[in-house]
Amino acid sequence: MRDRTPCYEGYIYDLDGTIYLGERLLPGAQETIAWLRSHRRPVVFLSNKPLEPGSAYAAKLTRLGIPTTAQDVVNSTQALMAYLRATHPGKRLYVIGEPALLNEFAAEGFGLTSAQDEIDIVVAAFDRTLTYDKLNTAYQALMRGAGFVATNSDRSCPVEGGAIPDCAGVIAFLEATTGRACELIAGKPSPLILSAALGRLGVAKERALMVGDRLATDIRMGCDLGLDTALVLTGVTTSDTLLDSDIQPTHVLESVADTP
Repeated sequence: MRDRTPCYEGYIYDLDGTIYLGERLLPGAQETIAWLRSHRRPVVFLSNKPLEPGSAYAAKLTRLGIPTTAQDVVNSTQALMAYLRATHPGKRLYVIGEPALLNEFAAEGFGLTSAQDEIDIVVAAFDRTLTYDKLNTAYQALMRGAGFVATNSDRSCPVEGGAIPDCAGVIAFLEATTGRACELIAGKPSPLILSAALGRLGVAKERALMVGDRLATDIRMGCDLGLDTALVLTGVTTSDTLLDSDIQPTHVLESVADTP
């Protein structure tokens, strides 16, 4: 690998199942990122989970052996923030989410409110502190005409005992009770999160590669946005799954060590 030049000018990597599994780097991940950086190829890491800010994922990667800054990470929260800044500047948000998520929105200058008659947009996210009062506030705001968006619809967020709805569960509850459809989901496979990553990468989509382990999210959104894609077989997708799928990547890799 180190004796050749990378084929693309920029690289976007999914994290869990691609770069690491839990607290363990996958084989070749550290060496691959170092190789790309040695050839001055920018790398951005992509996470669909809104549980922590980009700085937390950067700290984890650094701890595992891949030096990373917060600017190298894009998650679904940041993709939604970029959308809201561009399309709904100055709007007041009611965020169903955990304190860290609310603090992240506030730190980025968004106005937050829980007063039903002041809410312009309801933001649905995963929330282990979810209560009936939170759902009711969101319900009342939506019935008054507030906008309805979500960080993501991921079902992979951990829920102890299964008693608390995940991201998809919060969206489904609000849709069912209000008769409203969620207007936008910023996370995978939405092109919003990939567009945010491309913006951070600073490379035209025709010269970038999206690398991930999930056909329905990582590879699908890359194909939809016109990027070359690479599926790694170190996560949830197997060779048999790939054969049966109508979503086909540009490259199939045993691991990130085979990054073109």
